[in-house]
Amino acid sequence: MAGLYKMNDDGEIASVMGFSGFGKKARTFDLEAIFEQTRRTAIERSQQVLGKFTNVTSCSFCHHGSSSDSGSDSDSDSELIGPPLPPQLTDQDDDELGPLTRASGSTAHSDEDDDDDGEVSALALDPSGARLVTGGYDYDVRFWDFAGMDQAVQAFRSLQPCECHQITSLQYSNTGDVILVVSGNAQAKVLDRDGFNVMECVKGDQYIVDMAKTKGHTAMLNNGCWHPKIKEEFMTCSNDGTVRTWDLSSGKKHKSVFKPRSFQGKKVVPTCCTYSRDGKLIAAGCQDGTIQIWDRNLSVHTKFHCRQAHIPGSDTSCIAFSYDGVTLASRGGDDTLKLWDIRNFKKPVNVATGLNNYFTMTDCCFSPDDRLLVTGTSVKKDGGNGKLAFFDRASFQKVYEIEVTNASVVRCLWHPKLNQIMVGTSNGLAKVYYDPVKSHRGAKLCVVKSQRKERQAETLTQDYIITPHALPMFREARQRSTRKQLEKDRLDPKKSNKPEPPVSGPGRGGRVAAHGGTLSSFIVKNIALDKTDDSNPRQAILRHAKEASDNPYWVAPAYKQTQPVPLFAEESEDDEEAEKEPEWKKRKI
Repeated sequence: MAGLYKMNDDGEIASVMGFSGFGKKARTFDLEAIFEQTRRTAIERSQQVLGKFTNVTSCSFCHHGSSSDSGSDSDSDSELIGPPLPPQLTDQDDDELGPLTRASGSTAHSDEDDDDDGEVSALALDPSGARLVTGGYDYDVRFWDFAGMDQAVQAFRSLQPCECHQITSLQYSNTGDVILVVSGNAQAKVLDRDGFNVMECVKGDQYIVDMAKTKGHTAMLNNGCWHPKIKEEFMTCSNDGTVRTWDLSSGKKHKSVFKPRSFQGKKVVPTCCTYSRDGKLIAAGCQDGTIQIWDRNLSVHTKFHCRQAHIPGSDTSCIAFSYDGVTLASRGGDDTLKLWDIRNFKKPVNVATGLNNYFTMTDCCFSPDDRLLVTGTSVKKDGGNGKLAFFDRASFQKVYEIEVTNASVVRCLWHPKLNQIMVGTSNGLAKVYYDPVKSHRGAKLCVVKSQRKERQAETLTQDYIITPHALPMFREARQRSTRKQLEKDRLDPKKSNKPEPPVSGPGRGGRVAAHGGTLSSFIVKNIALDKTDDSNPRQAILRHAKEASDNPYWVAPAYKQTQPVPLFAEESEDDEEAEKEPEWKKRKI
C-alpha cells in the first residue's frame, strides 16, 4: 500500500481511506528566503550608518589629567583601524564621553601642569579583551571593565600595590587570571584579576657581589613580561644588571639568571626584556645600546648579540618580536626605530629616524597581521602634539600618522582579538582607536551606553531621624561635618594618641627628668656629687668672726642680760721673758 500511494499527498490518501482530510494544515516557512531578506536588510542599514562617519574613531580615556584634548582623529585611513562613534554621539565632544580616569569615579590623577606625575607608564589588556589595567607615576593601578562601563568610563577599582613606587610595567598572563606588576621597587608583584596580592618576589642581598648567588633583585626594576607558553613563568630585568625568570608557585628564589655584559665583560643595565613568540628565546635591550638574546635554557652565553644596535648611553625603551618569530623591532633612546632579522643579527634590516623619544618605556608593537609596525613619538611641554606612527614592515615607509594629543605618546598596545589600539600619553590620557567593521567589542561596548544619572537618594550616607520632643538626655547630637569632627578629635589627647610630654622637674611616675635616661646617671649627677673642700677649715670658720662680733644673732643675744663680764688674766713680764728664753737655758727645778 505504501508503494501505491504518495504519503505526502493528503488528498489521495483521504479519498482512499474514506474521509475528506486530516484537518488543518501546519504553516510552512521558507527559512532560506527569510535569512536572505534579513541579511540584505542588515547590509543596507549598515551602509547607511557607516556612510555618515569616518573609518577611524577614538574613545578618549583620561587617566591622570583632564580629557580636554580630543586629538585629531579625523585624519583616518580606510585600510587602518578605528570605528566611529554611534549616531547619537556624533555631535558630542570627547569630554562628553567621560574620561576613563585611572582614579575611581571621574577624578583625575594630576593636574594638567604636572605632566610627570600624570604619565600613563603602563597599559595591559587581558587576552579576551574584557578588562584594561593601567598604571602611572602616581603609584596607582586602575582596573577598567569595558562591559560594565558607560559613557562616563570610570574605573571600578583603584589601588597602590607598590605603595610609593612608580608603576613601570603591567601585563596579564596568557590565561588572563593574574597580572604582573613591575614598579620602581626591587620586588615584582603578581595580582589577581580583582587586584588582590597573589605573590611577591623576594629581595636579594645587596652586599653579595655575584648577582647569581643572591635570590632576587637588589635594585629597582625596569621591565617584566610573562612567558607566552608557560602560564606560571615570568621575567623581570633590573638596575642590578640581571634578567631573572621566576615561577609563580615559588617566589622564594628565581629560576634562572641572565647577566648582560659589555664588550669588555663589564656589567650593563638591561632596560627592557621580552620573550620570543615561542618562548624559546629571551631578549634584552641594554643601556650601552646593545641587544642581547639568550637561549632560555642556556643562561651563560648569548645566542645572538648586537654590539651597536643603538647609540651607547641611550636607553633602549622597547623590543618586540613579530608574530612569525624571525623579526625583532627595537625602539631606541636615540630617536630611532629599527627592524632586525635574528638570523642575520649584525645589522638592521630597516631604520626609521627622527622619532623623538624622551621616556624609557616608549613602546613599539606589530599589527596582528604582521604588516605594520606602530610606535609613539615624544614632544616637549607645549611643543606640539604627540603622534602615533604606522610603518609598513616590508618597505618601512610611514604609511599613516595620528596626532593623539598635546603630550608625548608613551605606551601603545595593539590587541589582536579586539583589533583595537590602546595609547597612553604623558598627560594622563589613554585613548582607544577602533574600527566599526574590523574591531570587535572592547571600547565599542561602553561608548554606546548612555551615562547613568545619579539619583539623589544614593548620595545620602545615612538617614537622620529628628525627634523634637525627646528628653535632653536622649537627644542625638547634631550632625557635623567630617572636618570639624576631625578638628575636635585632634584636640582630644586620647583620640589623637598624643604622646606624653617630657618630664619637667626632678622626676615623676618612676621616670627621670632631663638629668639622664637611667637611674644611675641621675644619682651620679644629683646625689653622689664630689663636694670635697680643700680649703683651710680654720680660715673657713674665722671668715664669719667679724660678722658675728658686729651683729650677734644666735648665742650672744640670749645671754646679753645675764652674762657676766669676762675677766682675762693679765700677762706678766716674767711670762714674757720665759717665753723669750730658750728651753735649754731654763733652770731646772
